[in-house]
Amino acid sequence: MESIVKYLNCGIISFRRDVVDLHVHKFSQITENIIPFFKKYPILGVKRENFEDFCKVAELIKEKAHLTEAGLEQISKIKDGMNSHREGGSA
Repeated sequence: MESIVKYLNCGIISFRRDVVDLHVHKFSQITENIIPFFKKYPILGVKRENFEDFCKVAELIKEKAHLTEAGLEQISKIKDGMNSHREGGSA
């Protein structure tokens, strides 16, 4: 994980029991480091669809849509369709 933090030039590692987490708190690091990495090296399977939704939300935030009720509703709708809530998927 330390190599990933170094390669991406962002993030903080935390440990909980037998799990290691990578946290990225700065929005600029998400848009400038994380998203471009996964666009260059695409995620496979249903997680790819979740990533695409994640990118949509990041773009809405970048456009400051999250500051409006309509924008928050749009983000919430995208979130509600991700991961285990995705139609036909379980991840």
